[in-house]
Amino acid sequence: MTTTTPTAATAPPTKPATATPSRRRRHGARRSTPLTIAMLAVLAYFLLPLFWLLIASTKSTQDLFNTFGLWFSHAPQLLTNVRETFTQGDGVFVRWLLNTAVYAGVSSFGAALLAAAGGYGFAKFRFRGDRTAFNLVLGAVMVPTTALAIPTYLLFAQAGLVNTPWAVILPSLVNPFGLYLMRVYAEDAVPDSILEAARIDGAGEVRIFFGIVLRLLGPGLVTVLLFTLVATWNNYFLPLIMLNDPDLYPITVGLSSWAAQAQNGGAGASSDMLALVVTGSLISIIPLVVAFLMLQRYWQSGLASGGVKQ
Repeated sequence: MTTTTPTAATAPPTKPATATPSRRRRHGARRSTPLTIAMLAVLAYFLLPLFWLLIASTKSTQDLFNTFGLWFSHAPQLLTNVRETFTQGDGVFVRWLLNTAVYAGVSSFGAALLAAAGGYGFAKFRFRGDRTAFNLVLGAVMVPTTALAIPTYLLFAQAGLVNTPWAVILPSLVNPFGLYLMRVYAEDAVPDSILEAARIDGAGEVRIFFGIVLRLLGPGLVTVLLFTLVATWNNYFLPLIMLNDPDLYPITVGLSSWAAQAQNGGAGASSDMLALVVTGSLISIIPLVVAFLMLQRYWQSGLASGGVKQ
């Protein structure tokens, strides 16, 4: 009987060499000193005004002119400025803040809903003149809102809506850019198969839109809502020509009237009126910051959707 000699033991498989940190950096993200400097410059450009506003809100009117703008004075008085801002003119600042919240809130939700309905209609329905109508929407994006302020005022004056909250809310409901954005978003976010399945099950178009489409358009809806919220909150020219009752002013027009009183020394003006304008400006941006922090993830996903085909 022949015996077989055992074969030579094979060498164990070698473990692939792990990439060193320098090699990982070389094949991964690369650092660029000029790009870092440019990004820091852009960051400073956007944050310096906010930093100045925060510092200036702690100063009196005299310190605003007599101290360095990007650092605190010897006697900070932030709490005093905040208290005087809310109590000036029998608390009219609170009324302006509430007016702005109502105008911006109703306008943003209404504009987002209308943009979602219009964008979904342009994306999923075909009708005579749809391309022409959509081209008109694109053309409306190029028209500045200030150019439409005077015609809008004349139209609302004929309807008897001047000096009412509707004079600010109704024009803000029309958002051509939001409609365009929702149309592009709805093309990929709403599959035709889901719509056909819902129609086969007997669902009507209204039920499909509110029960299915709005959920699929959620990120884009929040994106339009945020854009309209910021635009309406910061709107100045439209309320300026539409409203003449101080109790109906938004925060932008109200603070502008305080600044005019501080410059002209009008009735009700105090020595620290300019400091109250600065402090009121700081308070007015806090709701916008909170809204962005709460809805940031929906906003980012809405902007990124449709960028990659699956």
